Amino acid sequence: SRVVTASLDQTARVWDAATGQEKAVLKGHTNVVTSVAFSPDGSRVVTASQDQTARVWDAATGQEKAVLKGHTNVVTSAAFSPDGTRVVTASLDQTARVWDAEPGQERAALKGVHERGHERGVQP
Repeated sequence: SRVVTASLDQTARVWDAATGQEKAVLKGHTNVVTSVAFSPDGSRVVTASQDQTARVWDAATGQEKAVLKGHTNVVTSAAFSPDGTRVVTASLDQTARVWDAEPGQERAALKGVHERGHERGVQP
């Protein structure tokens, strides 16, 4: 019943799919938002950005719940785990990272299976 969009204007927006009405504006990134996804229950949104962060938001209010900081290059994508407790992010810094969705603590940095890691960055 809702759609979430990423934008070059450094925001993401939640929309009512039936009416096209904007429901929430997610503001806080300082560069282009590259990826967005709802949590499995639809209550939260995760965004990824060229500002090297991902963020978790309340989908109804647009309130920022967590900032996921640790990547050293553009974060290209982000997604929730099936149970909604974790987020995985992918970056041009050649890592994927696993985080607690709230409060945003990093749990693991996945750097590839050989000594050079992911050679061209991790893409969606």
